[in-house]
Amino acid sequence: MVESINKQSTELFKYYLRKIGSGEGTSKGLSRLESSEALKLILNSKATPAQIGAFMIAHRIRRPEPQELVGMLDTYKELGPILQSKEEQLRPICFGMPFDGRSKTSPLYPLTTLVLLANNQPVILHGGERMPIKYGVTTQELFKALGVNLSGLSINQVQSGFYQNNFALIHQPDHFPLANSLISYRDQIGKRPPIASMELLWTAHQGEHLLVSGFVHPPTEDRAWKSLELAGEENTITIKGLEGSTDLPISRACITSHMNQGKRERLILYPRDYDCYGQDPTWEGLDLWKNNALNALKNQGPFVKSLHWNAGTFLWLSGTTKTLQDGINQSKESIESGIVERILSTLITWRRKEYAK
Repeated sequence: MVESINKQSTELFKYYLRKIGSGEGTSKGLSRLESSEALKLILNSKATPAQIGAFMIAHRIRRPEPQELVGMLDTYKELGPILQSKEEQLRPICFGMPFDGRSKTSPLYPLTTLVLLANNQPVILHGGERMPIKYGVTTQELFKALGVNLSGLSINQVQSGFYQNNFALIHQPDHFPLANSLISYRDQIGKRPPIASMELLWTAHQGEHLLVSGFVHPPTEDRAWKSLELAGEENTITIKGLEGSTDLPISRACITSHMNQGKRERLILYPRDYDCYGQDPTWEGLDLWKNNALNALKNQGPFVKSLHWNAGTFLWLSGTTKTLQDGINQSKESIESGIVERILSTLITWRRKEYAK
């Protein structure tokens, strides 16, 4: 019976593979349901390794269509972890960033997160361990450098922590091992697979939220917006961020889009207009990042302008402040008052208590 099921699965997967890998003239996109089913077969090891690798590279070459990305989103939502908000919690900001981390520019989002938390704005992040193809520094490593080890927690502990602290990290090795099993394929094909594009649009949170997705190339942004519309995401922001992340640059104009009264609206932000212009901090290792990050929480050092700009922008985009300038001012005030450092101390204490359980 098992052999029969396996044969049925591999034959079905052949059909999906033929549709997307038949060549420029005959290749076709999968339907939303087909894409969802194909990813289920991949995650549940119902396709052979050869089929999975061929599917990933064929899909990469022809680029996934919006309904295909949404089909993959459906599968992640069905098989992946789930987070929910309490009734009295504000809607969270869910940041979608590349799973393979950062290797050229210093990440600001952990510090931005702390400023947002200091202003009662919930935040949900997701990530994993160092991953191909970039093997850049990860969210878990950055928070651990600040004293908060976010790995090794059960999904129930993460949910409880979200209720308590307004903050959660979905850590793929701990909370979505099915997806984590695909890391070897990412390494072997040497390219980001279409699943990586989908992960920029995914969040484990169920319910109302503000989804922020990073991108690098304009075609990626257009495809993301069509996918988000099909997926029914009503509150979304896309950002041409540093290395495809949601970190806003301060060295150039920031290209963003957001949903305004049901329509996509382009929004160009100029850091020079808010005295935040400068060089984007480069990545020079975890030790230096930790030193600069802790200094930034004291309103000192090379990260300060970037932190004011990023935290201020997201305070504004989340609706916490009425204007961008108000957001920047509030970011500065939160840091100068010491409340942001106290938020970090609260997270460190919470994590130590979880260790003790």
